Amino acid sequence: MTIDENLLVLLLALLLDRIAGDPQWLWSRVPHPVVVFGAAISYADQQLNPSSLTGSQRRMNGVAAILTLLLLSIAAGFVFDRFFALFGLAGIVLEAGLVAIFLAQKSLADHVAAVATALRDHGLAGGRAAVSRIVGRDPETLDEPAVCRAAIESLAENFSDGVVAPALCYAVFGLPGLLAYKMLNTADSMIGHRSEKYIDFGWAAARLDDIANWPAARLSILLIAAGAWIRRGISPCREAIRVGMRDGGLHRSPNSGRPEAAMAGALNVQLAGPRIYGGVVVTEPMINNAGRDVATAGDIEDGVSVFYASCMVLAGLTFGLFLCFL
Repeated sequence: MTIDENLLVLLLALLLDRIAGDPQWLWSRVPHPVVVFGAAISYADQQLNPSSLTGSQRRMNGVAAILTLLLLSIAAGFVFDRFFALFGLAGIVLEAGLVAIFLAQKSLADHVAAVATALRDHGLAGGRAAVSRIVGRDPETLDEPAVCRAAIESLAENFSDGVVAPALCYAVFGLPGLLAYKMLNTADSMIGHRSEKYIDFGWAAARLDDIANWPAARLSILLIAAGAWIRRGISPCREAIRVGMRDGGLHRSPNSGRPEAAMAGALNVQLAGPRIYGGVVVTEPMINNAGRDVATAGDIEDGVSVFYASCMVLAGLTFGLFLCFL
């Protein structure tokens, strides 16, 4: 496809995902593509990451595994691209449906908003249960403000790697780029953490994911700022940019802190700080330390509002670029 066709497909996919989200009736009958990616990653893990190997051997196997998986994803993208091209306008619609599967606007917002609803309807226990579905930290260690912070952080981080990054990859590289990105991002979530088992085997996946998400994380600051301007006014917009640029590097991830800091500025709340994963305390400074130190369910809802406005800006930019390339 040409760049203008890619942008048209992306615009349709963004609108479709915003309206329909993830159709559970479909994924209850057929496996989601990300589930297929996960099965391939698990197979590579089982075959190439036995405990009997040395760390250097695991690292080499991890490099070979992720490169092979990426090449397979790129090849699959080319096959789908050629297949859809056979159907003309109908192929554009079909491709938009496939691209929408890999975006996470409505599903992400629904899961995050459910945390605020659970807190209001079922108290702290309900909030902990709801937030445990979207974050990896130990829910029993979270008080109500920490539950709210966790939900807002997940919203901001996943805006970057669940919406902006796949949109960028598709706009520039088409289906091969989109499928390769989703394979890499899935691999990072499965084997890219620094546990004893994966610190070597997942090294390449984690480093490549950092590189792939670098542009989207920084673009997300501007998109969140634009969303804050639409929903909350010029001052939150300025704070989103200021805090995003100043505090984005405080996070242990080279990318996740950027959208989180922008959202912290937009909502005037503190995010990040010390938290517990699997019984291990991760100590980090607070992002937006001058912001409010008690986040609430209302802040989650405000964050979702900014998130949707930011997604709208992304769709608007896509439409504008499409017109430019016509």
